[in-house]
Amino acid sequence: MSTDDLLYQVAVRYYESGETQEQIAHALHLTRWKVGRMLAEAREAGIVRIEVLHPRSRVRTLERSLKERFGLREAVVVAGGDDDEEQARDRVAAAGADHLKELRPAPRLIGVSWGRTLDRLAGGLTPGWATGVHVVQINGGLSRSRQPTSAHSMAGLIAHHGGGTATLLTAPAILEQESTRAVLESDRSVADVLALALRAELFLFSPGSMGSDSVLVDSGQIGADDLERLTGAGAVGDVLGRFIDARGQIVDTALDRRTLGLSLDVLRSATTSVALVSGAAKRAVCLAVVSSGLCDVLIVDDHNAHHLLEAP
Repeated sequence: MSTDDLLYQVAVRYYESGETQEQIAHALHLTRWKVGRMLAEAREAGIVRIEVLHPRSRVRTLERSLKERFGLREAVVVAGGDDDEEQARDRVAAAGADHLKELRPAPRLIGVSWGRTLDRLAGGLTPGWATGVHVVQINGGLSRSRQPTSAHSMAGLIAHHGGGTATLLTAPAILEQESTRAVLESDRSVADVLALALRAELFLFSPGSMGSDSVLVDSGQIGADDLERLTGAGAVGDVLGRFIDARGQIVDTALDRRTLGLSLDVLRSATTSVALVSGAAKRAVCLAVVSSGLCDVLIVDDHNAHHLLEAP
């Protein structure tokens, strides 16, 4: 047996089979000192290469791949928590809060939507994360909800902890009549909010799924039968209360005309549009969001990140 072959055998036994140096010495009729010396020689000869990986190295690879494939300016991937969706939502929300806190300079005007993930993001911001931040609501809110928080309290909390003020849109996300939406948007109190929202430096949103736990269904904005109809028409989820298909296009134009708030084209043309996504139910809408240019910053759990990269 050549010297290289012996070095290889010792290395395999130690690094792959997990044998101790004493066990290897006994099996190969060597001294323990000799085995230790041969392991050092194996490293010097390049037979063994030891690589120390940072815990975030795997997700950093995912982040680079997401940026390259979807043309994102930034991607943040967090560990999902072994299919625990509440834990995944918490981690994505925490990453969103960290992202805001790390922005330099901090945005002076932030446009926000609403939802459970953004509620948790707001709760993760500490007082003084920024100073003089103005927050404006970019689409209508919820008339009622089983959740203990609301669009108004979420926007207010982000602004309060950022040492600024919040401008709220005190109207439902989806109206019963298109004419009602038109009247509201022509009213100065609503028109001024939407005009301010258009000037936001950064938009923050979390797309909704087509599941029965949809916030829009929970709040009574749409019914379960509407959700079934929209799904049949190709809807994969909603962004700012507007239901989109896999290409990011509006599915039901009649429903969209009853939806109050900024259009999706505003997100596509924004300087910075940040989407936060977690959970298996949002895989399809997550893909639609990134592939249709609705965000340029994505904060997502690793399960959704893998799904995006595996999509055809």
